[in-house]
Amino acid sequence: MPDLLLIGGATPVMLERMQARFTVHRLADLPKGWLAENGGTITHVATNGHDGVKPEVMQHLPNLQAISCYGVGYDNIDAKACAARGIPVSHTPDVLNAEVATTALMLMMACYRELLRDDAWVRSGDWERKGNAPLTRSVDGQKVGILGMGRIGQEIARKLEPFGTEILYHTRSKKDVLHRYCPDLVEMAREVDCLIVITPGGAATRHLVNAEVLEALGPQGTLINVARGTVVDEAALIDALGSGKLGWAGLDVFENEPRVPDALKAMKNVVLLPHVGSATVETRAAMGKLTVDNLIAHLDEGRVLTPVPECAHLGK
Repeated sequence: MPDLLLIGGATPVMLERMQARFTVHRLADLPKGWLAENGGTITHVATNGHDGVKPEVMQHLPNLQAISCYGVGYDNIDAKACAARGIPVSHTPDVLNAEVATTALMLMMACYRELLRDDAWVRSGDWERKGNAPLTRSVDGQKVGILGMGRIGQEIARKLEPFGTEILYHTRSKKDVLHRYCPDLVEMAREVDCLIVITPGGAATRHLVNAEVLEALGPQGTLINVARGTVVDEAALIDALGSGKLGWAGLDVFENEPRVPDALKAMKNVVLLPHVGSATVETRAAMGKLTVDNLIAHLDEGRVLTPVPECAHLGK
């Protein structure tokens, strides 16, 4: 059987399917020097969006034929370099769109309706001692800007529509959608009540949401990030939230996961999640299935089912 390098974890179902078609080598279990000596036998890699395939690993894989990524984000894989070598990279789009969109709405509602504050109000006994909690803000009728209008961005927009939301969006180029396109991110931030970040990570979008954008969003504004932590300048975000230049933030992702700055942990106007946008049993099962389906399709047919855009031309 061909040799597969497994970077990161895999569910028992994924592992069983992989082992039926490949000899699986877990990177975490390999002895020092094994990859340098035996990397030439590896034809396929299964990884995830967080771990990717680091350059120091890639250099030992001269006969690599395909990479299958568990997750829609793949910024830790050099897809352009892979495409140049004729190595298709696949990911798991579509199967997680609805779940990540739901997480974005959950964070937005938690911020607007002060979920954490009011939960603490009940648990602490303040409701009995002090009476009703202070009023919160309505989620209905808000003006929301979406940074990124790909598959997940469009699903977020669809789920927001029943709330009577006016939706604006910013991307590198205008999309074929009904919502209003804003070519300038700062101007969009200045106009909206809430900014939801769902653009891909990587060097091109690093710190795209900077101090200027956050200040434009304003003291009554809310930032939601379900994309990549690197898209938001975390130091600028902490300063904006602490100084009152920005009102609230709901964050599922961070610059140096799983390390989260203590300043963010201490803030009461922030809702924090441990990168769980797609982390439901149902969605992760679908992602795992597609990850292995891509490996098997390449093994049997010489092509992957869901290539990343940089590799879409390979295997046709």
